[in-house]
Amino acid sequence: MKISVIALAAATLLCVSSAAPSHPTPEDPAAVFLSQLISKTKSIGKGIRYAAAPTGDLRWQPPQKPASAHLNGTQSATEFGAFCPQAFPAIPGLPILAGDEDCLSLNVWAPANATNLPVLVWIHGGGYGIGFGRQDMSELINDNDKRFVVVVIQYRLGAFGFLSSADVKSRGAVNAGLLDQAFALGWVKEHICKFGGDRKRVTIAGESAGAGSVMYHNLAADGTLGTLLFNNTIAASNYLPYHYKYDAEYPTKRYRAFAEKAGCSAPNDTMACLRGKDSMVLQLASANTTSEQIYGRWAFDPVLDDVYLKSLPSQQMTQKRVNGDRILVGNNANEGPTFTPRTINTEADLKTWLQLEFPNFQPSTIEQVLTANPTRTGINASRFETDGLSALTALDVSPDGTGQLQRAINIVGEATFVCPSYWLSSAFTSPKQAWHYQYSVPYAYHGADLEASFGPALPNMGKEFTLAFRRMWGNFIVSNNPSITNEVANGPSSGKVAAENAASKWPVWEEARPLMLNLNQTGGVPFTFTTAWNTNVTGFRAPGQVNNVSLVDAAAWEGGRGWRCDFWRNLAPSIPA
Repeated sequence: MKISVIALAAATLLCVSSAAPSHPTPEDPAAVFLSQLISKTKSIGKGIRYAAAPTGDLRWQPPQKPASAHLNGTQSATEFGAFCPQAFPAIPGLPILAGDEDCLSLNVWAPANATNLPVLVWIHGGGYGIGFGRQDMSELINDNDKRFVVVVIQYRLGAFGFLSSADVKSRGAVNAGLLDQAFALGWVKEHICKFGGDRKRVTIAGESAGAGSVMYHNLAADGTLGTLLFNNTIAASNYLPYHYKYDAEYPTKRYRAFAEKAGCSAPNDTMACLRGKDSMVLQLASANTTSEQIYGRWAFDPVLDDVYLKSLPSQQMTQKRVNGDRILVGNNANEGPTFTPRTINTEADLKTWLQLEFPNFQPSTIEQVLTANPTRTGINASRFETDGLSALTALDVSPDGTGQLQRAINIVGEATFVCPSYWLSSAFTSPKQAWHYQYSVPYAYHGADLEASFGPALPNMGKEFTLAFRRMWGNFIVSNNPSITNEVANGPSSGKVAAENAASKWPVWEEARPLMLNLNQTGGVPFTFTTAWNTNVTGFRAPGQVNNVSLVDAAAWEGGRGWRCDFWRNLAPSIPA
């Protein structure tokens, strides 16, 4: 492995113009980073600090510039930085997976000799409670002919990043994890040219809570930031959790529960007590508070803070007050199973679960939800993947369930992921631009598209499909449009590579006519595997996989999903979301 030196300080004036962004950004490090030149085509800068360690008195404060010791001399960028404390529920008798609060670092993946290339900034998902920034971006870059640079960031998680109450806000900052992300975007604006990136062409992207983070940056400051921090966004499986004001009863109860578990319920100055606690005490308290939540929910989420986030996302998206110029939005065919308990067998079970899932709903609202989400199958009906257009839809059946269980699976999938994705696309209609897709390769559960995006591909993902999928992202990053050539969209295995494909002239999303691409495959050899929730499902592996890309009506999809998303939008203020 050859080591190359990237001189950062010498390039400062080339990177930051006199019109530097007014957003608070870290000072320019007068330093030289050592990065790894993995080959003649790729270099990686790992573990680059973008902010000071948020420890001690800096816990629950906005991110700060690095200490002077990190602003001078030579800094190694050959090893990944520590991952942030994780909010995994603690398992009795087993130690928690310990993180390090000094985790505000990022990694840069750049083609060798990169010059003035567009930039992708990746924000990982994980419910704002787990995850890290060590994703290998080599396959995505290589499959796009090395046309852009990628930055992968880390941010505070769980109680460390999203603890909220009036006390927290008066003594520091709520939404600290989102502020970390914005601070990292400021670093990109100031320093990315030193790695061959163009600060004027930045796309931010994420999946699940990472896509939710992207949405929040679209909504930041009531959508008045324009293109200050980025131009374009990619949101895959946009996660919209409960969205309360910072001092509401819901987040305040979790703040108090966390403080009690950390041994800080008695002192008058709870924040001072928490800032003085050992990190592992706080990590255990964060994990154990999370373990008390209902199935599929996390303890600590972003909140309305009156500064960065001012309005309910559902309402602000309806009003189209968003930052950035363009967006590429995707959802998966089966978003809900990961977040649905397997104990729902009867309608009574479903009603009980709905009351837990949506605690602010009145009984009459629960009845409205049931009416809007009927099912035509029983508990023992055959399970299979729907095609979005047939008589039986996602309301009735999936590879995971039928009957009342499938009603629950589809309800949580649409209310939490799919419909917020539809709303986000609609927020970017004319004069802005939005493109939308559904990832449907069986089995298309929540998060299944990540391997298709970055690799290594799973057996059910053909090479021709992953190339087409990655090119859609790459063309959007580089050319502001995700359309790809007919040859790539069809793939050689189709036997008709030059045939007209909808992906070559991908229409923008319009509220009056919301069209999306359904991304799937046909053919292949069937195989069975068991999911994490102990369901046997069928996938299709090589040989014989052929790309199947089609343009579909997103409103009519799955028995009228557009209507149901309007239904959820009307209910969103009472969720709140």
